[in-house]
Amino acid sequence: MCNAQPNTSKRPAPLDLSYQHIITIATPVLIANLAMPLQSAIDIAVVGHFPQPFYLAGLGIASQLWLLILVSFNFLQYASSGLAAQALGRQKAAGKPNMELADILFRSLGLAIILAALLWLCQGVIIDLGLQLLGAQQSSQQAASTYIHIRYYGIVFELMNYAFIGWFAGQGKTKQMMLVQLLISSINIVLTLSFVYLLDMGLKGVALGTVIGYAIGCSTAFVLARRLIHLQRTASDDIKATKPPSLGQRLAKIYAPDKILSLFALNKDIFIRSILLTLSFAWITRLSAQQGDLIMATNAVLLQVLSISSYALDGVAVAAESLSGQAAARKGHPLFLKALKRTGVTAFTLSIGLTLLWWVLLPIFLSIMTDIASVTQLALEYRYIAILLPLVGVGAYWLDGIMFGLTAGRQIRQVAIIVAAIFFPLTWAVYRAFGDTHAMPVIWFAIYWLLLSRFAIAAIVLWRNETKLITQIKQQ
Repeated sequence: MCNAQPNTSKRPAPLDLSYQHIITIATPVLIANLAMPLQSAIDIAVVGHFPQPFYLAGLGIASQLWLLILVSFNFLQYASSGLAAQALGRQKAAGKPNMELADILFRSLGLAIILAALLWLCQGVIIDLGLQLLGAQQSSQQAASTYIHIRYYGIVFELMNYAFIGWFAGQGKTKQMMLVQLLISSINIVLTLSFVYLLDMGLKGVALGTVIGYAIGCSTAFVLARRLIHLQRTASDDIKATKPPSLGQRLAKIYAPDKILSLFALNKDIFIRSILLTLSFAWITRLSAQQGDLIMATNAVLLQVLSISSYALDGVAVAAESLSGQAAARKGHPLFLKALKRTGVTAFTLSIGLTLLWWVLLPIFLSIMTDIASVTQLALEYRYIAILLPLVGVGAYWLDGIMFGLTAGRQIRQVAIIVAAIFFPLTWAVYRAFGDTHAMPVIWFAIYWLLLSRFAIAAIVLWRNETKLITQIKQQ
């Protein structure tokens, strides 16, 4: 009688969807992400104590234009995150690693370098046209131009950082993500304060500190990613037993036409989404700028509430990306619904906490941000509207994470187009009717409508397409 042989094949570990694990993934991202708006807040606080408000208005316009330039290409982060999450899910389902994750990173980095070169060649046209479209006043336009020209020197590092951060986040490697983001922010803050107060470089020093911070952070991300890839390779007997391919073979595989076309197809959809979303915030900035430096400067300060809160909420969104992508790739619909529910509960709970925190801290925050009496007074009048931003915006950020985890490019684009088709004509009509007499309420109506409509429309689109999206992922 033959003895039964033990089954030595590795079974994939179950996907952990406990609230504790969600918090474990989200907390390092939350800490890291809070460091990013902190550096922006310190930039505004430094400039907010310059003698004239046009410096602060100029920084607000410049920051929005830089977002318009750069965030339009944040598909590098979201595509890398979704693809890495699904690749990790497939690897765990198979019970063994391969080089797919490394290929995803190098493909995204190559695209980042190409995009940086194109943006550098077009910088003159982009800056001049952007400042005109944002309606910058003559007094603030020069300050904004000075800031952006210096930030351009670090554009390749910022684009590559998107690829690194998305790649780490998709695998749930949020500690590495936290280290990189904290390093960028810390260096930026120290150098900005040094350049402005010790070397008296003014707005140039604020921009230069950011450039150097991203250069060092990007170099660190490369070292951490290389270590992860090495550990993955040495952990697999199959990979170790295989003769390493030549450099030419690796490049041919990484940049194979079908892989590039797949990446461009996903990136195209996310690019359209990012462009429309960034144009929406640029439109809000234009509405502010047309009302003069006081309203522009005030909103530049108050919108830090949204910026800081969105970075905090992004911690849960990253957990939603990673877990929803892995769940869809491994077990399909039931596991995905569990990930959807639990990340949603976590996100909305965090938003309530942030709203309560801003309720207590916002007056103190305003006093730190600026000592210009007119700006502080106007900001205090609208503080309760700003305080509610975490609660108003949480749904949009959470569902963004879910849809990026599913790499639902077409649906992401569809949501953005529907939102924009309603947002621009509606806010223009309201501004034309009430903008002259109620400028601030009209601007904040536009902000609220943008956030709430993104959540509502994304929920409808996801509800109608989730089964199809999960089936497509499992077939890959």
